[in-house]
Amino acid sequence: MTGVAQPTPEQVRAAADVLKSAIDDHLAAVEARQGESDPAVFAAYDALAAAAEAYDELLYDAYDEVTPFEVPGSTEETEYEGPTNPEAVTVLIRRDYAIKDLITLVDHARRADAEAGDAEPPASPRDTGADSASSAVAVLFDVYDPDEIAQRAEELGLEPGDSTLWVSAIEPTEPGEWLDAPFDDADPRSIIYRFETSTAYEDDLEALERDLH
Repeated sequence: MTGVAQPTPEQVRAAADVLKSAIDDHLAAVEARQGESDPAVFAAYDALAAAAEAYDELLYDAYDEVTPFEVPGSTEETEYEGPTNPEAVTVLIRRDYAIKDLITLVDHARRADAEAGDAEPPASPRDTGADSASSAVAVLFDVYDPDEIAQRAEELGLEPGDSTLWVSAIEPTEPGEWLDAPFDDADPRSIIYRFETSTAYEDDLEALERDLH
Protein backbone atom coordinates (compact mmCIF):
# COMPACT_ATOMS: atom_id res chain seq x y z
CA MET A 1 0.00 0.00 0.00
CA THR A 2 2.24 2.77 -1.28
CA GLY A 3 1.90 6.09 0.53
CA VAL A 4 -0.67 4.73 3.02
CA ALA A 5 0.20 3.67 6.56
CA GLN A 6 -0.56 0.04 7.18
CA PRO A 7 -2.69 -0.92 10.19
CA THR A 8 -0.77 -2.17 13.19
CA PRO A 9 -1.28 -5.69 14.56
CA GLU A 10 -2.96 -4.09 17.57
CA GLN A 11 -5.51 -2.37 15.32
CA VAL A 12 -6.31 -5.62 13.54
CA ARG A 13 -6.70 -7.42 16.87
CA ALA A 14 -8.95 -4.64 18.17
CA ALA A 15 -11.15 -4.94 15.05
CA ALA A 16 -11.37 -8.70 15.61
CA ASP A 17 -12.48 -8.08 19.21
CA VAL A 18 -15.15 -5.63 18.03
CA LEU A 19 -16.37 -8.22 15.55
CA LYS A 20 -16.59 -10.92 18.23
CA SER A 21 -18.56 -8.55 20.43
CA ALA A 22 -20.87 -7.68 17.52
CA ILE A 23 -21.55 -11.38 16.95
CA ASP A 24 -22.48 -11.80 20.63
CA ASP A 25 -24.69 -8.69 20.54
CA HIS A 26 -26.44 -9.87 17.39
CA LEU A 27 -27.14 -13.30 18.89
CA ALA A 28 -28.47 -11.69 22.09
CA ALA A 29 -30.77 -9.42 20.07
CA VAL A 30 -32.07 -12.38 18.04
CA GLU A 31 -32.70 -14.42 21.20
CA ALA A 32 -34.67 -11.53 22.73
CA ARG A 33 -36.41 -10.40 19.53
CA GLN A 34 -39.93 -9.01 19.76
CA GLY A 35 -41.54 -10.02 16.48
CA GLU A 36 -40.07 -10.47 13.01
CA SER A 37 -39.32 -6.76 12.46
CA ASP A 38 -37.68 -6.00 15.81
CA PRO A 39 -35.58 -2.81 15.33
CA ALA A 40 -33.05 -4.05 17.88
CA VAL A 41 -32.28 -7.01 15.62
CA PHE A 42 -31.94 -4.72 12.61
CA ALA A 43 -29.54 -2.47 14.53
CA ALA A 44 -27.46 -5.42 15.72
CA TYR A 45 -27.38 -6.77 12.16
CA ASP A 46 -26.07 -3.47 10.79
CA ALA A 47 -23.45 -3.26 13.54
CA LEU A 48 -22.32 -6.82 12.81
CA ALA A 49 -22.04 -6.12 9.08
CA ALA A 50 -20.02 -2.94 9.72
CA ALA A 51 -17.69 -4.72 12.16
CA ALA A 52 -17.13 -7.61 9.76
CA GLU A 53 -16.33 -5.25 6.90
CA ALA A 54 -13.91 -3.21 9.04
CA TYR A 55 -12.07 -6.32 10.20
CA ASP A 56 -11.88 -7.68 6.66
CA GLU A 57 -10.36 -4.44 5.35
CA LEU A 58 -7.80 -4.12 8.14
CA LEU A 59 -6.79 -7.76 7.82
CA TYR A 60 -6.19 -7.32 4.11
CA ASP A 61 -4.29 -4.04 4.53
CA ALA A 62 -2.04 -5.40 7.27
CA TYR A 63 -1.44 -8.96 6.09
CA ASP A 64 -2.69 -9.14 2.50
CA GLU A 65 -5.11 -11.80 3.75
CA VAL A 66 -8.86 -12.19 3.26
CA THR A 67 -11.63 -13.74 5.33
CA PRO A 68 -13.67 -16.74 4.10
CA PHE A 69 -16.94 -14.85 4.23
CA GLU A 70 -18.69 -11.95 2.58
CA VAL A 71 -20.53 -9.19 4.39
CA PRO A 72 -24.28 -9.62 3.70
CA GLY A 73 -25.68 -6.82 1.62
CA SER A 74 -27.04 -5.81 -1.71
CA THR A 75 -25.65 -7.55 -4.76
CA GLU A 76 -25.24 -4.14 -6.34
CA GLU A 77 -23.48 -1.11 -4.93
CA THR A 78 -26.34 1.27 -5.63
CA GLU A 79 -26.24 4.62 -3.88
CA TYR A 80 -29.40 6.36 -2.75
CA GLU A 81 -30.41 9.01 -5.26
CA GLY A 82 -33.83 9.88 -3.91
CA PRO A 83 -34.90 13.09 -2.17
CA THR A 84 -33.55 14.03 1.25
CA ASN A 85 -37.08 14.67 2.49
CA PRO A 86 -39.41 12.37 0.55
CA GLU A 87 -43.13 13.09 0.62
CA ALA A 88 -43.99 9.39 0.88
CA VAL A 89 -42.35 5.99 1.29
CA THR A 90 -43.31 2.47 0.24
CA VAL A 91 -42.41 -0.85 1.87
CA LEU A 92 -41.80 -3.83 -0.45
CA ILE A 93 -41.40 -7.27 1.11
CA ARG A 94 -40.59 -10.59 -0.53
CA ARG A 95 -40.46 -13.86 1.41
CA ASP A 96 -39.80 -17.21 -0.25
CA TYR A 97 -41.01 -20.55 1.13
CA ALA A 98 -40.44 -24.13 0.05
CA ILE A 99 -43.38 -26.53 0.38
CA LYS A 100 -41.83 -28.82 2.98
CA ASP A 101 -44.84 -30.94 3.98
CA LEU A 102 -47.85 -30.89 1.65
CA ILE A 103 -50.02 -33.01 3.96
CA THR A 104 -49.43 -30.64 6.89
CA LEU A 105 -49.99 -27.62 4.66
CA VAL A 106 -53.31 -28.93 3.36
CA ASP A 107 -54.46 -30.00 6.82
CA HIS A 108 -53.77 -26.56 8.30
CA ALA A 109 -55.54 -24.89 5.39
CA ARG A 110 -58.60 -27.11 5.90
CA ARG A 111 -58.76 -26.37 9.61
CA ALA A 112 -58.07 -22.65 9.21
CA ASP A 113 -60.82 -22.39 6.61
CA ALA A 114 -63.27 -24.21 8.87
CA GLU A 115 -62.39 -22.06 11.90
CA ALA A 116 -62.73 -18.87 9.88
CA GLY A 117 -66.20 -20.03 8.86
CA ASP A 118 -67.04 -21.07 12.44
CA ALA A 119 -67.82 -24.60 11.28
CA GLU A 120 -66.65 -28.10 12.00
CA PRO A 121 -63.53 -29.12 10.03
CA PRO A 122 -64.57 -31.00 6.89
CA ALA A 123 -63.84 -34.70 6.76
CA SER A 124 -61.52 -34.24 3.81
CA PRO A 125 -59.31 -31.38 2.58
CA ARG A 126 -61.12 -31.66 -0.74
CA ASP A 127 -64.29 -30.39 0.95
CA THR A 128 -62.72 -26.92 1.16
CA GLY A 129 -61.01 -27.07 -2.20
CA ALA A 130 -57.64 -26.99 -0.40
CA ASP A 131 -56.39 -30.24 -1.89
CA SER A 132 -53.32 -28.80 -3.65
CA ALA A 133 -50.39 -26.68 -2.55
CA SER A 134 -51.61 -23.64 -4.46
CA SER A 135 -55.17 -23.77 -3.10
CA ALA A 136 -53.94 -24.49 0.45
CA VAL A 137 -51.56 -21.51 0.31
CA ALA A 138 -54.41 -19.32 -0.94
CA VAL A 139 -56.58 -20.40 2.00
CA LEU A 140 -53.83 -19.77 4.56
CA PHE A 141 -52.99 -16.31 3.25
CA ASP A 142 -56.72 -15.51 3.21
CA VAL A 143 -57.06 -16.47 6.88
CA TYR A 144 -53.68 -15.41 8.33
CA ASP A 145 -51.68 -12.23 7.79
CA PRO A 146 -48.21 -12.60 6.20
CA ASP A 147 -46.34 -11.92 9.45
CA GLU A 148 -48.19 -14.73 11.24
CA ILE A 149 -47.41 -17.12 8.39
CA ALA A 150 -43.73 -16.11 8.58
CA GLN A 151 -43.66 -16.84 12.30
CA ARG A 152 -45.52 -20.18 11.94
CA ALA A 153 -43.98 -21.31 8.64
CA GLU A 154 -42.54 -24.62 9.84
CA GLU A 155 -45.72 -25.44 11.76
CA LEU A 156 -47.70 -24.89 8.55
CA GLY A 157 -45.49 -27.20 6.49
CA LEU A 158 -43.41 -24.42 4.90
CA GLU A 159 -39.64 -23.95 4.95
CA PRO A 160 -38.55 -20.28 5.02
CA GLY A 161 -36.09 -19.27 2.31
CA ASP A 162 -34.55 -15.92 1.43
CA SER A 163 -36.37 -12.72 2.26
CA THR A 164 -35.86 -9.05 1.52
CA LEU A 165 -37.42 -5.80 2.67
CA TRP A 166 -37.09 -2.50 0.84
CA VAL A 167 -38.17 0.88 2.17
CA SER A 168 -38.11 3.32 -0.75
CA ALA A 169 -38.91 6.95 -1.34
CA ILE A 170 -41.82 7.52 -3.72
CA GLU A 171 -44.04 10.26 -5.02
CA PRO A 172 -47.48 10.44 -3.36
CA THR A 173 -50.05 8.37 -5.26
CA GLU A 174 -53.81 8.34 -5.62
CA PRO A 175 -55.77 5.52 -3.93
CA GLY A 176 -55.81 2.43 -6.17
CA GLU A 177 -53.41 3.97 -8.68
CA TRP A 178 -50.72 1.26 -8.61
CA LEU A 179 -52.67 -1.80 -7.44
CA ASP A 180 -52.73 -3.47 -10.88
CA ALA A 181 -48.89 -3.59 -10.99
CA PRO A 182 -47.60 -2.96 -7.45
CA PHE A 183 -43.92 -3.87 -8.01
CA ASP A 184 -43.23 -2.51 -11.48
CA ASP A 185 -41.79 0.81 -10.32
CA ALA A 186 -39.34 -0.52 -7.70
CA ASP A 187 -36.13 1.48 -8.10
CA PRO A 188 -32.96 0.42 -6.20
CA ARG A 189 -31.73 4.02 -6.36
CA SER A 190 -34.67 5.12 -4.17
CA ILE A 191 -34.06 2.63 -1.37
CA ILE A 192 -33.78 4.30 2.03
CA TYR A 193 -33.42 1.07 3.99
CA ARG A 194 -32.85 -2.53 2.91
CA PHE A 195 -32.71 -5.74 4.93
CA GLU A 196 -32.11 -9.30 3.74
CA THR A 197 -32.09 -12.69 5.40
CA SER A 198 -30.62 -15.77 3.73
CA THR A 199 -29.19 -19.11 4.76
CA ALA A 200 -26.20 -18.16 2.60
CA TYR A 201 -25.41 -15.38 5.09
CA GLU A 202 -25.83 -17.79 8.01
CA ASP A 203 -23.21 -20.06 6.44
CA ASP A 204 -20.84 -17.09 6.15
CA LEU A 205 -21.29 -16.16 9.81
CA GLU A 206 -20.77 -19.75 10.95
CA ALA A 207 -17.48 -19.84 9.04
CA LEU A 208 -16.48 -16.52 10.65
CA GLU A 209 -17.21 -17.84 14.14
CA ARG A 210 -15.14 -20.96 13.50
CA ASP A 211 -12.18 -18.87 12.39
CA LEU A 212 -12.35 -16.42 15.30
CA HIS A 213 -12.54 -19.03 18.07
